Amino acid sequence: MEPKYIDIHSHTNFIAFDADRDEVIRRSLDNDTWVINVGTQVDTSKKAVEMAHQYEKGVYAIIGLHPIHTGASFHDKKELGEEGKEFTSRGEMFNKNTYRELLKDKKVVAIGECGLDYYRMDEESITKQKNAFIEQIELANEFNKPLMLHIRNNPEDKTCNAYFDSLEILKQHLNSKSLPAGRRGDVHFFAGNLEEAKAFLDFGFTLSFTGVITFASSYDEVIKNTPLDMIMSETDAPYVTPAPHRGKRNEPYYVKEVVKKIALIKNLPEEEVAQALVANAKRVFGI
Repeated sequence: MEPKYIDIHSHTNFIAFDADRDEVIRRSLDNDTWVINVGTQVDTSKKAVEMAHQYEKGVYAIIGLHPIHTGASFHDKKELGEEGKEFTSRGEMFNKNTYRELLKDKKVVAIGECGLDYYRMDEESITKQKNAFIEQIELANEFNKPLMLHIRNNPEDKTCNAYFDSLEILKQHLNSKSLPAGRRGDVHFFAGNLEEAKAFLDFGFTLSFTGVITFASSYDEVIKNTPLDMIMSETDAPYVTPAPHRGKRNEPYYVKEVVKKIALIKNLPEEEVAQALVANAKRVFGI
């Protein structure tokens, strides 16, 4: 049976869900919502794969190294736990062989989240991020897998643009012949402007949106101008919980609120949008 919704970017593999992980996943599946858990370093990537095999259908994994984990970074308790655990895999050097083995698993549908994060930037960090990004693109070429991109600008520094820098790296290193446009990958939690959106759409990447769109109007213009067949829905759980659930920990089941808002912004029937977003996810990730 086809799902009604797909959360294409969730982190129920994070420590924030240790107490009730199975309950959260089953609530999603019982409500016709499939889940793709995304790794941020080797431990959470392995956990995403492990989780995918605990359910017969509807749970998948994406594995990769998040740009902020290429160096020492701020500590997020929702991801790595309380004091004493925060240094796990901090400053991880991307090990191509380790991730190559994970990519051989049939439940792994993409590579990421990878890309460039300029939010807390210095020259050494950006160099490490770019090197890890290129290596993950090379694995995408090797396995013909789409990429799950994490791209974030620095709001205080307008001299650098993480979106255009990421796109330049993709154009130099991605074998665009191995995957057709519309299947090359997704720009997760897209927060760029219309020019940046168009550049990625023209290069064959979809854009996905989170619960932020339910309480911030700054995303409306991009959503209105993005073709329906190039949009996907996500939660980025446990973060950015959509209205009307704000204040609670986010979870995949809430992705329906993102779909509702996309339908409202595009002035289209909710059922039509839901069906399109599921079809998009199945196309991009081959599920």
